[in-house]
Amino acid sequence: TYENCEVRPGPNLNMIVGANGTGKSSIVCAICLGLAGKPSFIGRADKVGLFVKQGCLKGVVEIELLKTPDNIIITREIHVVNNSSAWFINRKPATLKMVEEQIAALNIQVDNLCQFLPQDKVGEFARLSKIELLEATEKSIGPPEMYQFHCELKNFREKERELEVNMHIVETESSDCRRIGLIRYNERKCIFLQNLCRDKTNSLEKMKQRLERYQQDVEKYHERKRHLDLIEMLERKRPWVEYENIRQQHEEVKQRRDQAKEDLKNQKEMQAPVTKKIKEAEEHLKSLDLKIRDKTAEIKDYSQKYKWKQDALEMKDKQIGEINQALRMKKDEEMDRRKKIHNTHKVIEEWKEELNAMTVCENLQAQTDAVNDELKKLQEEKANIDSDICDLSLEESHQRKERKRVLDRLEQLNNIMNTKEEKLKEKFPDAHSALMWLRRNKEKFKKKVCEPMMLEINMKDNRHAKYIENHISANDIRAFVFESQKDMETFLMEMRDHQKLKVNAVCAPAKSCAENVPSRPIEEFHRYGFFSYLRELFDAPHPVMSYLCSQYRIHDVPVGTEKTRNMIERVIQETNLKQIYTPEEKYVVKVSAYTKLTLSTNTSLREAQFLSSSVDTDERRQLENQQQEISNTLKSLDMRLTTLSEKQKHLEHRDNELRQQKKLLLERGNRRRQLESKIGVKYDSLKQLEQDAINLEKESQQANVKIKEINTEKARLVSELMHVVKNCISLNIQKADLVLQSTNVAAEKNKLESEYKETTVKLKAAEQLFRDLDDRKRVLTENCKELLNKARQVCNLSPDEHIPKEFQTAFQGLPNTLEEIDAFLNEEKTRASCLTGLNASVVEECNKQSQEVQQLMEYLEEKKNELENYKQNISQVKEKWLNPLKKMIEQINEKFSSFFSSMQCVGEVDLHVENEDEYDKYGIRIRVKFHSTSGLHELTPYHQSGGEKSVS
Repeated sequence: TYENCEVRPGPNLNMIVGANGTGKSSIVCAICLGLAGKPSFIGRADKVGLFVKQGCLKGVVEIELLKTPDNIIITREIHVVNNSSAWFINRKPATLKMVEEQIAALNIQVDNLCQFLPQDKVGEFARLSKIELLEATEKSIGPPEMYQFHCELKNFREKERELEVNMHIVETESSDCRRIGLIRYNERKCIFLQNLCRDKTNSLEKMKQRLERYQQDVEKYHERKRHLDLIEMLERKRPWVEYENIRQQHEEVKQRRDQAKEDLKNQKEMQAPVTKKIKEAEEHLKSLDLKIRDKTAEIKDYSQKYKWKQDALEMKDKQIGEINQALRMKKDEEMDRRKKIHNTHKVIEEWKEELNAMTVCENLQAQTDAVNDELKKLQEEKANIDSDICDLSLEESHQRKERKRVLDRLEQLNNIMNTKEEKLKEKFPDAHSALMWLRRNKEKFKKKVCEPMMLEINMKDNRHAKYIENHISANDIRAFVFESQKDMETFLMEMRDHQKLKVNAVCAPAKSCAENVPSRPIEEFHRYGFFSYLRELFDAPHPVMSYLCSQYRIHDVPVGTEKTRNMIERVIQETNLKQIYTPEEKYVVKVSAYTKLTLSTNTSLREAQFLSSSVDTDERRQLENQQQEISNTLKSLDMRLTTLSEKQKHLEHRDNELRQQKKLLLERGNRRRQLESKIGVKYDSLKQLEQDAINLEKESQQANVKIKEINTEKARLVSELMHVVKNCISLNIQKADLVLQSTNVAAEKNKLESEYKETTVKLKAAEQLFRDLDDRKRVLTENCKELLNKARQVCNLSPDEHIPKEFQTAFQGLPNTLEEIDAFLNEEKTRASCLTGLNASVVEECNKQSQEVQQLMEYLEEKKNELENYKQNISQVKEKWLNPLKKMIEQINEKFSSFFSSMQCVGEVDLHVENEDEYDKYGIRIRVKFHSTSGLHELTPYHQSGGEKSVS
């Protein structure tokens, strides 16, 4: 029936009651199996796999047990395939033994019927015998004298049996007296007395048997006392054994501590020489470092001198290069001067020839004015076109910004939809595959098809999503919604039969329910804290809304606030609402068909998983329309801009042509004047070039003299540089020798330090070991004192008093280890607990029974004619008892049969009689039939189910 069930019992759960088939046994079986119980404890099946719901491969039971300081969560996974179980404690893997240890520590015993009593093991009513059932019926509903008559009949019958024997003796005695006379009568009387003694002996034997039972109880009482004495002695010895164990540990730790102290002293003595050698090596190393630093400083000085000399040589080379460079520049300058003179002569000749060839300049003013007028008109037309283009460009820029804003917002909405689709794909991959197929094949359906509800439903406020998700089933939240039943069947056939996808689909009602009016306006409920019905919290396509109103009545389920939660009992009583939502809970209200009482159940709301991200479809549709309008506007603007640009290009081309004409006209008038001016300037330039001539031979001689002086300086610098290099090499050799000595000393020092570190580690370990052992010794000393005091207190001994000899003698016969003592102690306690209910009064009762037996042996008294009187009394009492009894059982049978008939079952109750004279064998028999295929069966502890026995 149930796939998932969570039960939260209170601290005093002692009975589970419910209608047949509502799951009482599910809870009981879960408690038993979840607490390491065997299936045999329940009495239903012999394999744990049979307790898993049919069609499922795995079942899980999770039980949280109260324990200080932290609760324990025990989880059992039952696998059907191999009939195995996996155990977890606080969600960590565990073994069955670990679970049993945890359960045993809490004293939970699911195999003990005094703690745990499943329905299949109850059947107390069914286990009553017919005789017990008759007596119980007489006591409960019969007249007060009925059970009394029954008891009298049983007593009469018992005495009748005793008197029958005696009556037989009396009859024999009377006949013999007539036959043999008075003398023989006394003999017969003696025989009669002997028979009475024999009967009395039988009664005495029964009393002796009772006495033997009392004697057995007395023996058990003494046995229990022996166990309790042994338990007391074990509890006295146990602290002495604990003390001895700790004392032995103390001696062992003390010896180890003394040994550790000696080892620590030896290691300190071994470390001293190494420390001295390390100090000597450090001093030698410091001396060598000082010498190396001195040599390094001298080498640095010589290196600086070398650098100065080297820089001076490079400077001389640079000076020589600069002199040569200056000479080359003079030569190049002279060559350029001569080329310029030649080129200038050539240009002057060309301009003279052009000037001679030019005719007298004609009048070009009229042509120039005409070109200027046309240029002015072109400029005005271009200005108008530029203004139009600027306006259109601004409009286009504005439209593009607006389009970007719309696209960004659409992208945000699409991202939300993509998120919802990703959730659909993650949680329901088959539904996502079906969605992709539907989007590709929408033309196959005649009417509208809505995508899964979790995509179509858009919350107005995401905080309200949890109400909708808790109200709609998980199957419907991922279901497709169709307007046509035929379309839905086509879709499901394609998905389930062809593509083998597990998808859900529903059909909206033919008559729309989307506009259904609530039974009462929400304003009526404002005083209770309600602010809306579920339908007003979200938007959805018409078919989806119609289906939800029809199936879940979302138009009639109100949502309240914390105010509603605080006054929920009043809300349930006054509003007559069937379903109610508060910020954290859902309430379902029902009225019992039998008692007419209002019953309400509340469940905590799950957090929303699928609807918390919603898209405003109206906004999305409006944005898409706006995007289309902007695209059309941009196309129109592009066409107008293209036309104006073409016109602008044409005007630019004509403008360039006119300007070229004007330029040619102006050039034709100004060319002669320009040529005359240019020729004059060139002559001035030529005169200056002829005056700037350079004497290259003189410049070359001056450069050679400077280079010779510099080379003399270079020779002197090279000699000084060689002297510096020799001194530097000598100092480096001395420094290398010192570094080599320092390296050897450092290696020796490192070796000594390594040895020192090793010994230091060992020394620290030895010190730590000594401290640990010393602390351990101190703790054990305190423990010894505490345990010794405890042992003396248990034995009621003073601090100076020794263990009495009787205790020593008793201790010698007991185990000598804590494990054996604890095991023996548990065993003795168990044995003693099995002998409960016995006290010293048993001995007194046994003595009392002995006295009664003694009195009975001395007692002999009987009447002769009681037998006939008993028979007559029996007949009268039987008539008074049996007739009302039969009438009462007939009434019970009539009502019992009527009740069973109303349940389409059969039931009978009758008086069961084996022998009419055996009144202690009379009983009531119940026979029932719960299935049409079976016959009437007597109610027994084994034939009927637990529910059938409870109903009966």
